[in-house]
Amino acid sequence: MKIKAKLYASLQEYLPPNAVKQEAIIEVPDGATPSRIILQLGVPKEHCHLVLVNGLFVTPEDRDTQALEDGDTIAMWPPVAGG
Repeated sequence: MKIKAKLYASLQEYLPPNAVKQEAIIEVPDGATPSRIILQLGVPKEHCHLVLVNGLFVTPEDRDTQALEDGDTIAMWPPVAGG
């Protein structure tokens, strides 16, 4: 199945070469989870602070079990600091 992956800030470097404007369509196995996508893209797990699927927050506890569906969009951000 295919999903859209959007990676922001320092995570952009993990997008595949066909990425445009911080996003790419990627092929993933049926029933893939956010954790599987993080692993597939080679993003260090600790660098994924905020994960959204179709605009909804996925808690770190649910990233191993929430199954994605064909056409879903996953977006990820690293931890952000500032003041």
